[in-house]
Amino acid sequence: MYCCYYSSICHPLTRSLTQPQIQPSNSNLFFPTKFKFWRRSSMSPTPTPTLRAAAASASVSGSGADYSEQLLGTERKQKRQSVAGIDQDELLDPEMLADADSCFCNFKGVQIHHKICHEEEEEEEEEEEEEEEEVADHSIQLHSSHPSTGVAKKIGLPMVLLHGFGASVFSWNRVMKPLSQLVGAKVLSFDRPAFGLTSRVSFMEHSSSSSEDSAPLNPYSMAFSVLATLSFIDLLAAEKAILIGHSAGCLVAVDTYFEAPQRVAALVLIAPAILAPLFPRKATRENQMTKDKQIADGISDSNFPENPFVRIWKALSNFCMHIAKVAMQMMKGMMDMVSSLYRKALSAILRSTFAIVLVRMIIDKFGIPAIRNSWCDANQLNDHVLDGYTKPLRVKGWDKALLEYTLAMVTDSASESKPPLANRLTEISCPVLIITGDKDRIVPSWNAERLSQAIPGSNFELIKNCGHLPHEERVEEFLLAVEKFLWKVFGTQEQLLQATA
Repeated sequence: MYCCYYSSICHPLTRSLTQPQIQPSNSNLFFPTKFKFWRRSSMSPTPTPTLRAAAASASVSGSGADYSEQLLGTERKQKRQSVAGIDQDELLDPEMLADADSCFCNFKGVQIHHKICHEEEEEEEEEEEEEEEEVADHSIQLHSSHPSTGVAKKIGLPMVLLHGFGASVFSWNRVMKPLSQLVGAKVLSFDRPAFGLTSRVSFMEHSSSSSEDSAPLNPYSMAFSVLATLSFIDLLAAEKAILIGHSAGCLVAVDTYFEAPQRVAALVLIAPAILAPLFPRKATRENQMTKDKQIADGISDSNFPENPFVRIWKALSNFCMHIAKVAMQMMKGMMDMVSSLYRKALSAILRSTFAIVLVRMIIDKFGIPAIRNSWCDANQLNDHVLDGYTKPLRVKGWDKALLEYTLAMVTDSASESKPPLANRLTEISCPVLIITGDKDRIVPSWNAERLSQAIPGSNFELIKNCGHLPHEERVEEFLLAVEKFLWKVFGTQEQLLQATA
């Protein structure tokens, strides 16, 4: 019986003969439930919630490609570029970041940011009698050894402040007003090109727009900074000025002195980034000149008869010297060609997109640590100081300008025609003060002390527990050292008249 029933179900011919025809509507009763759902899903699949959301989004945006672009745009907004905590997607013009007391002037096509501080008038000083009394007490203690007669109250010489690498006018904020009160004249500080809020110009565009017949002056070169310094002395309407430089700014101060020594009354070098000579140069020039004169006059050979072998030796020596001179000229030509190719290759590299990305990575990783390393006690750093140092990173084109500055320093052809600076230090005749910190990790204090030994008559001040920034970290000690130096050099009317003559 079971066999017959099974055969009637499985065999179609037997099923048609023994049982009525099964309707299609009831055929699902004989199939497993699992198979029934498989047929439905294969014929008309039910959308899942994920697919419904994607379809809805695609219908709203217009297409699946638009939807993917929206997702990528959201990711880009989340991954905004930042260097040292400064957003690089919203850079501004320097004028938009200026302070209330900021000034701008055009010098050879560059908008230079600067600030000028002047001492307060007598009426305003009378309103601050308490501060005046403190200053008077401090001066009495300081100048107790100086005679009371013939001492000039104010020297009346303006000052120009030159910041170091990576710094700006901001680094002088705490000392500009005290220095102005000390000298009784204006104190000016400006941002050198590539730093602070001075405009970032492209040297290629700047040189192409120059209408002068001579070679255009690179705004990022040392020569430009020197000429800008002299122009600011003219802006102060002064014949002479005291130059105060910090770190790399000391190079600008010293080069300005060599460019126009009659315009510099004194030099104050703070943590100078100038490599001091290992051995001081001795005055042997007169002895050498006397010896050369004796040889030229034939004094050394006058007492002896001329030997024929000596004549042959002299002829061979002159011939060899001539050959060596020709070889040196050829080598010089080859070196000039190699140097030209090197400069072109270096210019191409430093002006590439890769260099811009690299300099951003370097500043982002080492910028803030370098600031902290400049201080002896990094705990004294606050957000205000860090914001002041990182503010220039919000200026448009800061990265390209920094690369242009680096390129100008490396390929400065003007400095090659001059003797090394270490060999010219003995030529400085104006009063010089060198200030450094005993805990300076950027420029060691022993280099500053050796530099003071190389400059004749210079004064040296070592500030205890101080790093690379004495004018920021130890303001009182710094001002005390400058005041003592100025009173020593310009303390009497006679010294002041001699300095301003």
